[in-house]
Amino acid sequence: MHRPVFLLSALALAYAADPDGAALYKQHCAACHDVSGQTRAPGPAALRQMSPDNIVRTLESGVMKEQGASLSAAERRTVAEFLTGKNIGGNPARANIGLCADPNAPFSPTTTGWNGWGSDVANTRYQPKPGLTAADLPKLKLKWAFAFPNTFVAFGQPTVVGGRIFVPSANRNIYSLDAKSGCQYWSFQAETPVRTAISIATIKGAGTRQIAFFGDQRANAYALDATSGELLWKTHVEDHPHAKIVGAPQYYEGRLYVPVTAGEEGPAMNPRYECCSARGALVALDAATGKQIWKTYTIAEEPHVVSTSSAGTKMWGPSGASIWSSPTIDVQRKLIYVGTDPATKTSDAVLAFDMDTGKIVWSKQLTESDVFNMACIGPSKASCPEKEGPDLDIGASPILVNLAAGKRALLVSQKSGIAHALDPDKNGEILWQSRVGRGGALGGIQWGSATDSKNMYVPVSDIAFTTMSFGSGGGKLVVDPKAGGGLFALDIATGKKAWASAPPPCGERLNCSPAQSAAITVIPGVVFSGSVDGHLRAYSTRDGSVIWDVDTAHEFTTVNGLTAKGGSMDGPGPTIANGILYLDSGYGAWGGLPGNVMLAFSVDGK
Repeated sequence: MHRPVFLLSALALAYAADPDGAALYKQHCAACHDVSGQTRAPGPAALRQMSPDNIVRTLESGVMKEQGASLSAAERRTVAEFLTGKNIGGNPARANIGLCADPNAPFSPTTTGWNGWGSDVANTRYQPKPGLTAADLPKLKLKWAFAFPNTFVAFGQPTVVGGRIFVPSANRNIYSLDAKSGCQYWSFQAETPVRTAISIATIKGAGTRQIAFFGDQRANAYALDATSGELLWKTHVEDHPHAKIVGAPQYYEGRLYVPVTAGEEGPAMNPRYECCSARGALVALDAATGKQIWKTYTIAEEPHVVSTSSAGTKMWGPSGASIWSSPTIDVQRKLIYVGTDPATKTSDAVLAFDMDTGKIVWSKQLTESDVFNMACIGPSKASCPEKEGPDLDIGASPILVNLAAGKRALLVSQKSGIAHALDPDKNGEILWQSRVGRGGALGGIQWGSATDSKNMYVPVSDIAFTTMSFGSGGGKLVVDPKAGGGLFALDIATGKKAWASAPPPCGERLNCSPAQSAAITVIPGVVFSGSVDGHLRAYSTRDGSVIWDVDTAHEFTTVNGLTAKGGSMDGPGPTIANGILYLDSGYGAWGGLPGNVMLAFSVDGK
């Protein structure tokens, strides 16, 4: 599913200063990182925002462990210092700045916050009591900013519960902050980076505890004491080495439902990699203990060798059907809904799981034969399927809504650029379909729509690229400043367009795209949509007019003593609770602008 300004002069200087690091980078890394617009790999400018220590950890035990295995310990250090321009251990984060005066202050959840990915188990992304009105928006000012150290991306949506913020980061840390001041109560370091939203639940056992649930990019699910950050349990939900958790785990009545992503799209670029044997899954855990209750793969058949690639490598299947988003809970029918990606009969589909047993009750496929991996656009196409699909998976959570006369609908966003409404009470029968974008691998509807029970509000990515050459520095794709973007309001009963708002132009900003890939958020009268151009805009739900616009793509002084940058928004949407709007800014992949900041806005900054 998913996406740096390329600083050519800085890279040229680095090549001259460190020829050994340059040679290692060219031999082992450049094929992916120099064409970051085509791959999931961040470009050199984005990597430069990381610490060398973090890069080494990533190569040794993180998501790049397989690539790092071919390097010695000394070579990993050399290439990390080359890429960042910093020495190992030479730039530690200022960990003691911005701590709360009382780290043991009592914590008690309230009902007026924003919990998890979609704010509710139906994943509506609607905040009915935001503490803000449309009339307040022109008075919004920055209240405080918080830096995520040593990373180029801010892709974890904040959760706000009981006056605290719980937010994950690409630097592996989970943070608990004060919602009003941004001071830090505690942090916890996960095994690998975390991008899932965090769900808070009250668990009763020997005593009553508030627990924070999330997953990492090594398919580990975690439970922390939300008051102190103490690890309560950690469960490895899938043994495949490339499996990860991207969608936020969903809590309901003592169980935690964890979506699993197969994660082999990137490794498939290596012609020697035996692609592909990972499958998506949904796992039910006992929320109190982390013990598995049931696990259901989205593909029932176990993978086996099916052919040999043009490079002579064994090819496996069936595989894929990853779940990229947070599950949706149907309390009425005791079902769980998820969307999937390529490529079997359960791919590009909405699946309904029995909540008690994990059995797949029904499946509705929206695009057939959509077989795709990153080899199809990489330097070697050896592992690309013979009949490659357009990569039109479902990366957004289905939204469950009530219609008139007791009817209901599942609102589904797809990268095809089509919004769908399915009947959850008739095995996913299609109620309506509405095209809002061109669609494509990075196009269409990416991370999520929202609803206020009247309209479905749909952001369009349709990001596009232009080719540029950098000679000996390699080549890359740069985003097209005139392609993509747009916001639509669709009647939830009929799919008819209530209004459409065209994307504002990019202007002269380098590497700017108007694409609106990030998930959106709704409050009464207002839709908030972040853009790859670095702007967050507020639209009137009445006619789609822009009533507030803030540019986040610049530097900020932060409450934890660091200078941070804002950038593209691609992934999570804003969180709004108790009169404050919280927003992560920065996405240094897929042609986006790097950044590492969380921003808090309130009326007059108070």
